[in-house]
Amino acid sequence: TPLLADPQTFADVVAAMADAGRDATGAVVVDKVVGMEARGFIFAAPVALALGAGFVPVRKPGKLPWRTDSVSYELEYASETLEMHHDALASGDRVLIVDDVLSAGPSVRESIARIRAAGAEPCGVVIALDRQERSVEDGKDAPWSAVQFVTQRLGLPVVAIATLNDLLQYLSAAGDPALAACAAPVQAYRERYGV
Repeated sequence: TPLLADPQTFADVVAAMADAGRDATGAVVVDKVVGMEARGFIFAAPVALALGAGFVPVRKPGKLPWRTDSVSYELEYASETLEMHHDALASGDRVLIVDDVLSAGPSVRESIARIRAAGAEPCGVVIALDRQERSVEDGKDAPWSAVQFVTQRLGLPVVAIATLNDLLQYLSAAGDPALAACAAPVQAYRERYGV
């Protein structure tokens, strides 16, 4: 939320994320931007506006007001379900998936399957922070990161605005004792969940 509270930083991150929906000449190459639950859609809506593309929220059950299709998947200790409006994507739509982080990966994996089932083509994934966290497959931790899973197993490019290592470097070099104090818990998280 500190990123969202700073209008200039938020605008910079949205602009950088929107670049993932353009080619080398700056031309927009996507028709729809899918925003993932729970914070991905906060980023995805302004990214869609920046690209002049349609916005498609993917939410938990009961959050969307129209007929939906759902996907369910298993995590290590729970199961999750996500919904997308039934008519949100058309055959041939080129889709950019936006999320704040790519944690374990199942929500993106299942959303990609749903996008493909609609006849649309996922073009890539853009995230604000790559936590460099292990993926989950069949409800268990996998030996690769969630980003590696999406790029290598699903064949989609993933653009991360920053990584957990970038964050650790920033916290350590900031010169602010309050920020420096955050480095140890972030490093502990990295050691516990990272690859």
